[in-house]
Amino acid sequence: MHHFFVSPDQIDERYVTITGGDVNHIKNVLRMKIDEELLISNGQDKDYYCKIESISDNEIKALILDEEFEGTELPTELYLFQGLPKSDKMELIIQKAVELGVKEIIPVATKRCVVKLDDKKEASKIKRWQAISESAAKQSRRTIIPEISSVMSFREAINRAKEFELGIIPYENFKDMTETKEVLNKVQKGIKIGIFIGPEGGFEESEIQYALENGIHPISLGKRILRTETAGLAILSVLMFQLED
Repeated sequence: MHHFFVSPDQIDERYVTITGGDVNHIKNVLRMKIDEELLISNGQDKDYYCKIESISDNEIKALILDEEFEGTELPTELYLFQGLPKSDKMELIIQKAVELGVKEIIPVATKRCVVKLDDKKEASKIKRWQAISESAAKQSRRTIIPEISSVMSFREAINRAKEFELGIIPYENFKDMTETKEVLNKVQKGIKIGIFIGPEGGFEESEIQYALENGIHPISLGKRILRTETAGLAILSVLMFQLED
């Protein structure tokens, strides 16, 4: 079943009104017809099972058949603070992190980041990354579209994560799996968790020290060194498994 997102003001008691680019996609790309069913999310907390009742050039009216409140979201909010990687690795990271249930992805400019984004490039990149997030949210039947935030400095990212109940930072020089398991046992429903992943080359020691001084917990991802595009997905997979009912 095809999946689309609308804002709450496009939903009334009986109908969902689809406008914008999705009209062309439904009408001319998918070539959907009257009475075909589709899934529509309000981007917050609810899914609607609908069928198309009318199609025009500017909007599509979908009759609500059923509503679902439970959705597919994890019971804990996961925030991925991702050190800016090279080439198009960020696109893969965003796609897979959204599939795994992340709430928000925050690109972080760390000391070892090779990529430097000026304001114009950043705006273009974030627009592209947000479109990837939306596509992945539709594919994985998310109730929300995870936000891709503006690029933060490492200190800004740490200061934001200090507001969360738990912050973790996988670090290749941290080998204590017993302590890692103790940290992961703190994961519970209803909290916010910040996850810090370094770019190619990892974090500098001073960054790790700053994170620890501000209550972020170091963890190990095992004996192997993981690439930046693998590390975040590894820990997100572990957390998803722990949190799913």
